[in-house]
Amino acid sequence: MTINDVVLKYKKQFCSLNRATNKNLGKAPHKPILLLSIIQLIHKGVIQTNRIYITGELVIAFKSNWNRLVETNHIPNFSLPFFHLNSEPFWRLVFTNSFIDRNEKINSLGKLKSRIDFAEIDKDLFELLLNPINRTEIENIILDTYFPNTRINYQFEIIENYDLENKIKDQILNDSREEYQTLMSEIAKELTENEIEEERYIRGSIFKREIPKIYQNQCCISGMRIESTTKAQMIDACHIVPFSISNDDTVSNGISLSPNLHRAYDRGLITINEDYIVRISPAIKENITPFSISQFSGRKIILPKNNKDFPSPENLIWHKKEVFIL
Repeated sequence: MTINDVVLKYKKQFCSLNRATNKNLGKAPHKPILLLSIIQLIHKGVIQTNRIYITGELVIAFKSNWNRLVETNHIPNFSLPFFHLNSEPFWRLVFTNSFIDRNEKINSLGKLKSRIDFAEIDKDLFELLLNPINRTEIENIILDTYFPNTRINYQFEIIENYDLENKIKDQILNDSREEYQTLMSEIAKELTENEIEEERYIRGSIFKREIPKIYQNQCCISGMRIESTTKAQMIDACHIVPFSISNDDTVSNGISLSPNLHRAYDRGLITINEDYIVRISPAIKENITPFSISQFSGRKIILPKNNKDFPSPENLIWHKKEVFIL
């Protein structure tokens, strides 16, 4: 099969997607929006294989493209197209070991993430989408077929970030705790349960990405810094006061930690005083090695360059009082 034959094959498949029909709203736009979002992330190098994982970047791209292209009043539920694309010949779901009932209705992000490990697209389709000319052909056929009236809003030359992503990033980096908590309360009043779940997932993903950047991608306690050419993130963003309690993703409620110290912090085995000095719980029992947690006792953490990005002393006091094991 020639490359032209491959292009033609997928253009035909993408022109005839199986889509649910609502008598009032018409055919669902979810599948073509998700496919455009995947193509964008392949273009940006975020998706580097034919495995499509459920990530914050993909949900953000889905929401952004939805806002640009969809004219109907359909609800932008990310889980629906990710799951139901399984009816298309180029898409295969890989289920988790815990997923037994293949007929279960998957209609929320939480269910999707607990039931599905990832999806795979055909390898020859992925190779096709790596080529800029072929990729643009596929984008054009999706836009012409499903979004002829709004396609002008779609950007072929993918910018570094999306409008929605920039907006949320700015809120996380610049809002006060009170402003952010008020915003989250207002969002909760306006959105459905599924939309709130997706909103929190997006915000959590941006928090996890941006906090390590503020700390130069190093653990603020140990100084460990690991980066990779595959963009894998090896340093964790850690909420000082858990989001479930604080409703706070702002920079003052975050620190960057290596995975082992993140676990220790969440379990109260270490804390950071309001003067940014590390304390170790007497509950820790360990052999003295170059990797011992005890070596960090009394050490001052590495702080961001900008004072406004420092961890909130109030939040650090909360952790010491409510989580730290004396």
